[in-house]
Amino acid sequence: MSAPSLAPFIMKRKWLQAWVKPLSNWYCNAAGYRQLGLKADDILPEENDTVQTALKRLQPQAAYDRVFRLRRAMQLSMAHQLLPKEEWTKPEEDIPYLTNIIKDIEAEMAEREDLEAMVITKRQKNASAPSGH
Repeated sequence: MSAPSLAPFIMKRKWLQAWVKPLSNWYCNAAGYRQLGLKADDILPEENDTVQTALKRLQPQAAYDRVFRLRRAMQLSMAHQLLPKEEWTKPEEDIPYLTNIIKDIEAEMAEREDLEAMVITKRQKNASAPSGH
């Protein structure tokens, strides 16, 4: 399951957003994944069943692009190199492509769990009610 997020709380408050946004930009740049041409969803741990299901639901082009980015980043890492600055992932390009699918899968799993936990009881006829014959 995905971790709880403070993002909706922060996005509703302009003053807090103005304070946190530069900090989040600094953190994303310090993480270094954009310098390897990766997006934030590329570095999600794949060992989770939910993420595995989400990866299977990706569009073919999105799946191909993801594999390309991961392989290129692996080669760069092995060579101890970074991409040229013009090829870094720009913040406006770093949009989530897997997170929304993961949220949908988690909602489906919660709904399935609720349905499986549902207890169906047979209605009892009320003995004091007239039978209608």
